Amino acid sequence: MFYGLAGKLVPWFAAAAAVLFAVGLYIGFFVAPTDAVQSEAYRIIFIHVPTSILSMFIYLVMAGYAALGLIFNTRLSSMMATALAPTGALFTFIALWTGALWGKPMWGAWWVWDARLTSELILLFLYLGFISLHASIEDPRRADRAAALLAIVGSVNVPIIYFSVKWWNTLHQGATIKFTGTSMQIAMQQALFTMLLACWAYAIAMTLLRVRSIILERERNTQWVQDLPEVRS
Repeated sequence: MFYGLAGKLVPWFAAAAAVLFAVGLYIGFFVAPTDAVQSEAYRIIFIHVPTSILSMFIYLVMAGYAALGLIFNTRLSSMMATALAPTGALFTFIALWTGALWGKPMWGAWWVWDARLTSELILLFLYLGFISLHASIEDPRRADRAAALLAIVGSVNVPIIYFSVKWWNTLHQGATIKFTGTSMQIAMQQALFTMLLACWAYAIAMTLLRVRSIILERERNTQWVQDLPEVRS
């Protein structure tokens, strides 16, 4: 049932991601005004911030699915965790890369061993470790359990990333948008939130597409998979 549902949802989320990316980038790079302090260099925020947020949130979702699979032995939960990892790793890499592009004109260096940057780099290693560990074990069920333990333990790093700017004296600026409000100009807000929605839609589309492949691979010997038109063809 989930295989069929995911197949129906993928085109919708993929199309939404494409439209939202186009709109968000247009607003961010052509409509939003120049920042008074950081000039044009600040526009990297429209890519850096959404990918940073998604890099952390996807890891928590991945760890949650992994925990469900480990505790309740639900196969689909473990498959979802496996499907989420590459997209989370991609967002983490983009967040680090765009952070370096932003840091060079602001700090005068591509990289500093700042608490926020270092903990985000550790997050990338956790994603890659999850993917590598899962791929190194031939038995899918054993691979799910081993990778789940790594994901659960690694989730401790996410609050460290988020609160690092409050717990330590870091170069990285604090949150621009808070529950109490923001001083950002309206066009900047529109671009940022549109790009955040675009990243969400992309992450969902890619995860659903990837989990369909995982389902086919693991269930390839079952009758219902053999009866699928795309398999028979």
